[in-house]
Amino acid sequence: MSSQKPNLIYVFADQLRYFSLGYTGDKNAATPNIDALCQESTDLCQAVSGHPVCAPYRASLFTGKYTTSTGMVINEIRMNPNHHTFADVLDENGYETAYIGKWHMYAAELGNHYDSRNSYIPKGPDRLGFNDYFAGYNFRHEYEVGTAYYHLDSPEKIYYDKYEPNAQVDMTIEQLTRLSRGEKPFALFLSIGTPHDPWVPENVPAEYLERFRDKKFSLPPNYLPENDPHADNWAKLSEEERGELTEWMRVYYAMTANLDDNIGRLMASIKELGLDENSIIVFTSDHGELFGAHGRRAKNIFYEEAVRVPFLMKWKGHLEEGCRRDFVFNTVDIMPSLLSLMGLPVPAEAEGSDYSSCIEGKTDTQEGALMMCTGPTAVFGDGNEWRAYRTKQYTYAVFKSDGQELLFDNQADPYQMHNLMKEPGYEAAAAALKERMYAKMDAISDTFENNTYYEQNWVEDRLIKRTATLRN
Repeated sequence: MSSQKPNLIYVFADQLRYFSLGYTGDKNAATPNIDALCQESTDLCQAVSGHPVCAPYRASLFTGKYTTSTGMVINEIRMNPNHHTFADVLDENGYETAYIGKWHMYAAELGNHYDSRNSYIPKGPDRLGFNDYFAGYNFRHEYEVGTAYYHLDSPEKIYYDKYEPNAQVDMTIEQLTRLSRGEKPFALFLSIGTPHDPWVPENVPAEYLERFRDKKFSLPPNYLPENDPHADNWAKLSEEERGELTEWMRVYYAMTANLDDNIGRLMASIKELGLDENSIIVFTSDHGELFGAHGRRAKNIFYEEAVRVPFLMKWKGHLEEGCRRDFVFNTVDIMPSLLSLMGLPVPAEAEGSDYSSCIEGKTDTQEGALMMCTGPTAVFGDGNEWRAYRTKQYTYAVFKSDGQELLFDNQADPYQMHNLMKEPGYEAAAAALKERMYAKMDAISDTFENNTYYEQNWVEDRLIKRTATLRN
């Protein structure tokens, strides 16, 4: 390849939490390939999902903006393309782009996942700058042969001939082979749907489930038998579901083992193609999963099980291998930090921070992460909104509906079981975090609105009409 610009290979799983990997200490995890990648990478061990829901995460990833500026306040609405995106910058600077997998920013009809009008993302601005190879679908969560499919440049559904993650990695290797022969630098994003639910046996190959047949899974130490009163319907658990939690975990870990095998195959191919010599390789996830912790399932909450995600970065000869960087790294920081590392301009409208020097180990930062929930997972409604601010040590959070405040010392209390808001000696810490949180909210014009405010003022027929770039 004639250009010395680094390639970018960005791989992200769906609902893979930081705590369910071997390198983070989970004894039930079977992730030797991801663990090996960690040893070759810079581990951003305090990475968080700033809005731990599928579509809001993706909107922030590709714009460098918070949810209150992208307008992607819930799942199953359609992104306004009027942003200067990650892929736009890549395209403007001579990169070829490729995207494979789940998109989740092109819905216009609630629940109608399989209609091509919702699942096919047409060529043009709705692909947010991914103007070259695009093999995607909006979203669904069935991965087995016969149900899993994608689109290229027409509404025609192309069904995978094998388990979806296996097929997607095959496609990725095929594209990397092609791209490695070209003259242009490239950026490839692979969005893998697993280990997102449903966690039913038919949604994972039997041989992976067999690996975990004799494993014993337990409810988390911070499990609560009653539902969190702030939970939306996606986060609530029925009594029947509570009885299935440990079996759900079995399928989740089996999916993760399959994901790990695929990461191993992908990394082997990257090395065989010589792409590890000048490529930034990222492995991460959009958010985590609670499995009954704090009386909740799913995500969309500031607790560690939902917001902590793996974030491994490998760039041979440029980033230190086998090291940990413990600054807090938020979703909105990904785009500006990666573009800066690649020597590319960061759009002025991006709201995240450029932490490239922290990634390289040249500097450190004590800045924290503003995290948010702007409503239920996929249906408009008020009552679930929260804001939080997380530093290396603490998480401060507040619910809009009743004003409840929470403060956790994540170092002393990693399961966040003790709310310190009313404990003597923590007044100053709580006040400082609260001040920093509201200062950040003010800086991005986040006025902590109810979810239906966006429905009434920003969204029409589930299409986002108004965003930060369109404000008067």
